[in-house]
Amino acid sequence: MTERQRLGAFGERVAAHRLEAAGLAILARNARTPSGEIDLVARDGADVAFVEVRARRAAPGAAAESLDARKLRRMWRCAMEFCEARGLDPERARIDLVSIDLGARGKVAHVEHFRGLEIPDEPDA
Repeated sequence: MTERQRLGAFGERVAAHRLEAAGLAILARNARTPSGEIDLVARDGADVAFVEVRARRAAPGAAAESLDARKLRRMWRCAMEFCEARGLDPERARIDLVSIDLGARGKVAHVEHFRGLEIPDEPDA
């Protein structure tokens, strides 16, 4: 396992713990769809949250800032594919982000859960 993969797995464990502590139930980890992979899928009441996890060892806020419009659009496609495959209501789906900033010696410095991210429109062709 590479260092990047270890950091990703660590971030997903931290994120899952944070979500469960907030009352969400983890439905799937590393869920594969034809368009890609979703880090975590969680039930939040009647909603289903498709969660991207970003962990960074850089300056504070770097993890949250690393999610771009292209990735958000791909996540939405994955979420819709997951809903269709599992018979879930796509109207109850949302995209969330758990951002994890690491400080000295890899210790967790800050964790933030962003709910219901806006999905940008496709750029004009």
